[in-house]
Amino acid sequence: MIKKKQTLGIIGVGAFGEFMLKHVTPYFDVRIYDAFKNLDDIENTYHLTVMSLQDVAKSDIVVLCVPVKELEKTVCSIVPYLIAGQLVIDLCSVKCKPVEILKRIIPPVVDVVSLHPLFGPQSGKNGIAGLNVTVCNVMGGRADCIVDFLKNRLVLNTFETTPEQHDQEMAYVQGLTHMIAKVFVRMNIPNINQQTKTYAHLNDMVELIRYDSDDLFLAVQRDNPYVRETTEKFFAAVRELEDRLNGASNQ
Repeated sequence: MIKKKQTLGIIGVGAFGEFMLKHVTPYFDVRIYDAFKNLDDIENTYHLTVMSLQDVAKSDIVVLCVPVKELEKTVCSIVPYLIAGQLVIDLCSVKCKPVEILKRIIPPVVDVVSLHPLFGPQSGKNGIAGLNVTVCNVMGGRADCIVDFLKNRLVLNTFETTPEQHDQEMAYVQGLTHMIAKVFVRMNIPNINQQTKTYAHLNDMVELIRYDSDDLFLAVQRDNPYVRETTEKFFAAVRELEDRLNGASNQ
């Protein structure tokens, strides 16, 4: 007897929401909803079902793939349709603020796990096996099942941690890299043929981030409670280095 697949509803089908479809459709009966995007082409490409927000919110597993700024409104909109035993997952790139929202609004009879895939459409375009994902358990006992699926089906490296520890580390990992990439892009650097390995690595990093959305950049910089201290240290170090260079040139 063929076991019926669990239903998985994805709310928000932006760049990452669409990217994840090919990785989850083999395992789940996927249904999708997006308030701002026409999903006809995606429905035909991946042979899944576009549904109303209400119907997607009734799935066995509900994945919130929306920007941090839209999370609270989205959670409030699905709460009336949630039932005991469902699993809600968010994929926000910061954790303290989203986890606070999820704990405050979602009823305790619903299990909640907060994930942060540490990759995206660019870094995962050649496959996601061996890439990293953060797991924060929020409510209920489903985190172990999620970790098992991520490890053994998607072959990801999982890091189980707290929202605070996640955001403290991401203040450096994302706060600095996204800031440097934005500066690099704004400089309009011409095509460089004579590259050192160091420059090539820097350019590769910039290209991985170049096309990330402004929503992601602002979430990384504004919604992480630890990132301000990190960026202040960065700009202070830049100013100190500039002062040293100016001092040396005046001697």
